[in-house]
Amino acid sequence: MRTIPDSFLDELVSRSDIYDVVSGYVRLTKRSGANVFGLCPFHNEKTPSFTVNTEKQFYHCFGCQKGGGVINFIKEIENVPFIDAVEILAKRANMTVPTTDADNELTEKRQRILNLNRDAARYFHELLKSPLSQPARDYLVKRGIGKAMVKRFGIGFAPESWNLLTEAMTRKGYKTEELIEAGLANPSKSKSGEAAGGIYDVFRNRLMFPVIDTRGNVIGFSGRILDAGEPKYLNSRDTLVYNKRRSLFALNLAKKTKSDTLILVEGNIDVVALHQAGFDNTVASLGTALTPEQAQLISRHVSKVVLAYDPDEGGRKAVLRAIPILEKTGMHVTVIDLGASGDPDDYIKKHGPEAFELLVERGDDHIEYQLLNIKNNHDLTTDSGRLSYLGSATDLLSSLTSAPQREVYGSRVANIADISIDAVKTEVNKKLRNRETKQKKEFEKRVTRSAGRNQPQDKSLRYENEYSAIAEEGVIRLIIKDPSLMSVLSEKQFSETEFTSDFLRKIYLKISKRIADNKNTDPALLMADLESFETSHLTNILQKPEAMQSIDIALSEYIEKIRIEKFKDRQRDESALLEYMAQKRLLREEKK
Repeated sequence: MRTIPDSFLDELVSRSDIYDVVSGYVRLTKRSGANVFGLCPFHNEKTPSFTVNTEKQFYHCFGCQKGGGVINFIKEIENVPFIDAVEILAKRANMTVPTTDADNELTEKRQRILNLNRDAARYFHELLKSPLSQPARDYLVKRGIGKAMVKRFGIGFAPESWNLLTEAMTRKGYKTEELIEAGLANPSKSKSGEAAGGIYDVFRNRLMFPVIDTRGNVIGFSGRILDAGEPKYLNSRDTLVYNKRRSLFALNLAKKTKSDTLILVEGNIDVVALHQAGFDNTVASLGTALTPEQAQLISRHVSKVVLAYDPDEGGRKAVLRAIPILEKTGMHVTVIDLGASGDPDDYIKKHGPEAFELLVERGDDHIEYQLLNIKNNHDLTTDSGRLSYLGSATDLLSSLTSAPQREVYGSRVANIADISIDAVKTEVNKKLRNRETKQKKEFEKRVTRSAGRNQPQDKSLRYENEYSAIAEEGVIRLIIKDPSLMSVLSEKQFSETEFTSDFLRKIYLKISKRIADNKNTDPALLMADLESFETSHLTNILQKPEAMQSIDIALSEYIEKIRIEKFKDRQRDESALLEYMAQKRLLREEKK
């Protein structure tokens, strides 16, 4: 197992300010003392409950309870293992990660899969030139895709065969298990459903598009069927190197654009066609509904996004789902109306790139698009239809944070519903107050609930003695705040054996060792090599307020609580407990 020296991790964390790192992924707007707030990148929310503590150098979300230091943040946001997160931060800080003789087994496995994907992509690309691939070449000609784009995107072909790829990759030295782990092959099964011992290709009779990450690694594949059939696009299943929710097709190319806008389309062919027409800022979401992770990924590269989905019912629903997800990232969102022209590729063929560019420049504001959709779903010739339209439209307007936007679009709603602007304003303001009150209560409830929650969320960290563990948390919290308290613990003959929680004992020993080695006990340093669920719980502990101003008194009370619980839990001996309390009273009297 590859290990990294603590001294290197300490230096890396000290050079990686958490505010600088997190703000590259999350829009942090509101500040309160040492805390900066933003919308959590790990779950959907409308009220910011994600906080970065610039003093303690950790992040914490009161909503989903995730938290940790800068290394853990990179692990979570990039969906990579510990070693890779360290590598990313080290590159950012111009540091070189020290190597050891014992390589990380998981890293080796990841690299093997990446190598296999690269070789498979080359194989598919070469196959496109073979006689077997004439149907694919005909399809590319039919869609107007030139050789330059085939080369640029590394497009290939998987013929109608059960084992062409698996045999070719096996000859290159890849194992059966690696082909399955990479999502390129499936294990064969007998008629009874049991494993038959062989494997077969996942992708057959499909135009192949390698999915390449922003570092140039082939992480997966997207295969488009040539004939009619479902699914139209077959994407790699999630693997060690590929997560569909966190990946975008062609972002590796689009990130180089000089534009401050990305165009989001539904299919890979549309992406290729738009790049060919000069729109090198186009990406697709790999056949899935847009996810919050993909929206965050887009927001790291641009400030504006244009939705150019197909103008059918499925496309309209996808747009309405995508708008609020994209809006939460703080990007400016517009929507292109392609009318009856079909997909973006068809539109460009009919009207030319200049017409499409004009559409991009004049795209409907997403609010206009949503209001138009609401209007189309109501019968405005009846009183009940107008009232229903008004209810849906004012729901949307009350969600807008900009007063000028509410004013402008409120006037349009009034005209469409044929009522006074004052009536619309009254309804919007009422819903706005209700919305703000509800959001405030939800936020306060989350914070109160998280502060009062004693048991860890992860079952592996559950406390056997909750009452003792609360006090043990207090000991951890205080010695992190003031390491000199270790001498007080020594005077009171307190040791790690008194912890009932294995996790808290582990943290206590980490702190003790760092203090003994004259090292800093900042939370971010303690969290450097912890698992994600451990850092989340530790940040939750550190967020809890202290009830007493005097840390000496607080520490004594925590120790007393731990020892009383020890009597209760282990001995269940009332006389022993009474004896302990009597001795404690005598000590107090002697001090007086």
